[in-house]
Amino acid sequence: MVRRNLVAVAAPADAWYEPRVFTPDAVLVERGAEEAPMTRRCRARLPGVPFTVVADRRAARGRVGDDFAAAKRQLVLAVHRGSFLGYCPAGTRGLRCCNYLMMSFATNCPMDCGYCFLQEYLAENPPLTAYVNPEAALAELAAVLDRHTGRRFRIGTGELADSLALDPLTDLSADLVPFFAARPNALLELKTKTDAVDGLLALDPKDRVVVSWSLAPAAVVAIAEAGTATVAARLAAARRVVAAGYKVGIHFDPMIEHAGWEEGYRDLVAAVAAALPPARVAWVSMGALRFSSGLRAVVRRRFPGSRLLAGEQVPGPDGKWRDFRPLRVDMYRRIRSFVEAALPDVPLYICMETPEVWERVFDVPPPGEQALGARLAAR
Repeated sequence: MVRRNLVAVAAPADAWYEPRVFTPDAVLVERGAEEAPMTRRCRARLPGVPFTVVADRRAARGRVGDDFAAAKRQLVLAVHRGSFLGYCPAGTRGLRCCNYLMMSFATNCPMDCGYCFLQEYLAENPPLTAYVNPEAALAELAAVLDRHTGRRFRIGTGELADSLALDPLTDLSADLVPFFAARPNALLELKTKTDAVDGLLALDPKDRVVVSWSLAPAAVVAIAEAGTATVAARLAAARRVVAAGYKVGIHFDPMIEHAGWEEGYRDLVAAVAAALPPARVAWVSMGALRFSSGLRAVVRRRFPGSRLLAGEQVPGPDGKWRDFRPLRVDMYRRIRSFVEAALPDVPLYICMETPEVWERVFDVPPPGEQALGARLAAR
């Protein structure tokens, strides 16, 4: 078994992370977005930050060039003119899918995780951008929900941006939560690595909104999740939203093999179980560390000597590189045993893996995509 040379002990909980609201260095407002309510809120909440109106959002690219880190330090407010709704990329042929839809209200993220696929996906358009017309997205979604009243939809906003990282500025949750609370055939998942939940606490989700956290052992957070909230801060935020009436989701994704990984994930699952009542945990997922060939090249360039690429990886049916299958299966099975012991009856599933891996992990064939999606939505 090849082990990455990661740190073997957890970093001090608050040694490198200082909880804060993201404050950009500058805000660029695309013409046509100047008077949007979201733009006005951002102006009011960023009194010391310069705002500049630009004719086209592409002007932001000229300011940062190919500097992906710099692109995270300025915020672009723009009108989105295309479709907001699409299928989750986990639905790639050959992989088991949980029948999940995605909505994009922003692109990029102020955090800088070393494994993040946005480093490659947004390479040609990296500036951190929030769309100021969420009402158009909700109108698009309402039309779909109204056409299919007999179907239950699970919808997430965390594919191209962290769901809550910009919420203290944009207050997007004030639009989303009431919309989904009134829709019996739709469930919203807000996925985050922050503790920015204040905007959620006064809203009533009516069990139609799940707030989810991606979690990893502190040793992994310290080397691969720059700018994110500590695990303790994420779990404290999870407790706050549970007290406010939300259910929560937990994602051990990507799982990263490292010295002491088994103890790290065991202790992490125990911390989740100590913090959260199982009845308020909607689901738990597991997913392997994965890189496209292009992303591997980007990570080598941005993070020379990254330990994330030090293990033995092989290409899968979707062309992405993952740890050797026996190692992945071993990690899945160990974490499965921790979750089932600590959080009994909570649905557990694997993201972006083949049916063969699923069967090796759970000892039964995987459920169909519609069945898995319905089970999670019902939870």
